[in-house]
Amino acid sequence: MDDFVALRELAADTRPLTDAARRAARDRLDRAMAGEDGSAVAPGLPRRRLIRFAVAATVAAGAGGTAVVASTRGGSPHARPIHAADVVEVLHHAASRSRADSKRLPIPRDDQYFYMKTFTEHTAVKDGKKQTWTDESWMSVDGSKPSRREEFGKVHMDPPLGKHEVASPPTRYSELKKWPTDPDKLLTWLGYGQKVLQPDNATPKMDSGSIAYFQAWLLLKGPRVLPPGLQAATFEALAKLPRIRIGHDTVDVLGRHGISVSYPGRSASIILDSSTYGYLGARDVGIHRVRVNGHWKWEPYYTSMTAREALGVVDRIGQRP
Repeated sequence: MDDFVALRELAADTRPLTDAARRAARDRLDRAMAGEDGSAVAPGLPRRRLIRFAVAATVAAGAGGTAVVASTRGGSPHARPIHAADVVEVLHHAASRSRADSKRLPIPRDDQYFYMKTFTEHTAVKDGKKQTWTDESWMSVDGSKPSRREEFGKVHMDPPLGKHEVASPPTRYSELKKWPTDPDKLLTWLGYGQKVLQPDNATPKMDSGSIAYFQAWLLLKGPRVLPPGLQAATFEALAKLPRIRIGHDTVDVLGRHGISVSYPGRSASIILDSSTYGYLGARDVGIHRVRVNGHWKWEPYYTSMTAREALGVVDRIGQRP
């Protein structure tokens, strides 16, 4: 049977692909043809068969299949369907949602402050003991004024940024506006494709995709309001990383159901709403140095989940949107 006749029959009873699904198809096909998609395709697979494999997988992803995840938060099981199981499509959905949301965010003035409110929960690896904090921060938009930052319940009064001091990623809005909103260019700014100096005894070895992913994680985590298009470009840039992964079993501190986006070898993950694909927060793992059999090693001692509840721009410290 002709390959494309078979594909038409496979798709006959499915709904048409969305624009996001079509973009995901193109990205998946490009990565499959380049041998970079991380799929278990045997070496030497004929090009025609490889193309058929990639296209068929995309048609299947657009066929409306659902996965069910269960949560026992609060002792009461809850299940909900999650659509768009493909990581590329999920990230393109997140980019579309970000563009819609950015229309409601104000363009800050230099004399204003970024405001953010978060809930953080730490769970000890050893005994499962939990600690929670509600933190708020007011960060100077241009860095010229002192900022008030809460971290794990402790208040920090940060001095104004120095004339040539630029954080990475930056908090100054003027610096953020310089960042490209083209996802390919943004990947370069995030460090993708650059030579990576390996830390001593790093396992697994880091690649430039790992560096770019973590910089994107920091950029999304805040506290900052991003210029129009930059958050959306960040999601689209992440979609281009060959080893990017998703999971369907995350419930954040506020009880919101989410999809996690992660990268192999990185403990940090991004949490997106499983229904709207909006950014919810982040997950990470805290590590500490312990001595085992006369040797020092790093071990995880807590997992951290941070949920963003509010983000905006205000005129003074203490004011809320």
